[in-house]
Amino acid sequence: MGHEVEKAAIARGHRIVARIDTEDDWATCGPLFSSADVVIDFSRPASAVANIRHCFDHHIPVVTGTTGWNKDEPLVRKWCADENQSLFVGSNFSIGVNILFALTGKLGELMNRFDEYNISLEEIHHIHKLDAPSGTAIKLAEMILSRVERKKSWVNQTERTPEELQVISVREGEVPGTHSIVCDSEADRITLRHEAKNRKGFALGAVMAAEWLPGKPGYFDMNDLLGLTL
Repeated sequence: MGHEVEKAAIARGHRIVARIDTEDDWATCGPLFSSADVVIDFSRPASAVANIRHCFDHHIPVVTGTTGWNKDEPLVRKWCADENQSLFVGSNFSIGVNILFALTGKLGELMNRFDEYNISLEEIHHIHKLDAPSGTAIKLAEMILSRVERKKSWVNQTERTPEELQVISVREGEVPGTHSIVCDSEADRITLRHEAKNRKGFALGAVMAAEWLPGKPGYFDMNDLLGLTL
């Protein structure tokens, strides 16, 4: 993703002043890093919060596409509020996926009325992805849970009770990302599906967020950028 983001940024006329790949790079790239207008982070769940903190210590806005650090979200939100910091969080920067979020919200509202349909999710990603389920799948699941009263919690396995929302994670090959919401009944099946062809859409969305964020203190996401009703 870092390479794709760099290509997208350069194509839109931006200059890359520093690249941080290891902990040592924070020291060696210090002066260059400090001159940045914004940082785009696609790293690992274990390092995401520390990366954000590094940037906030220099009051540099951050766009992060790293997922899997949800437990630390209240702390990071507090940093934004108390220190006037700027953070843009994207579980998925693809415009198409964010349209999928909006459609899923409407689908959930409709399916709340029809008990004969069971709802489940599936996400497929490349074998290098560390978190499961994906941040996108978790957001989709939480959107359904907030709208479909008969579903009480999501599980990353085969559902055991009708109140569980099944989220199945598959890791295979170099798949950029596929997410499906399936509503199944004895009579028919409805499927919402987004299939990424490559990583270009994710990279472009991240760069668009980086262009939009500077000068806006707070905690933002793609809905703030695109204005979709989720």
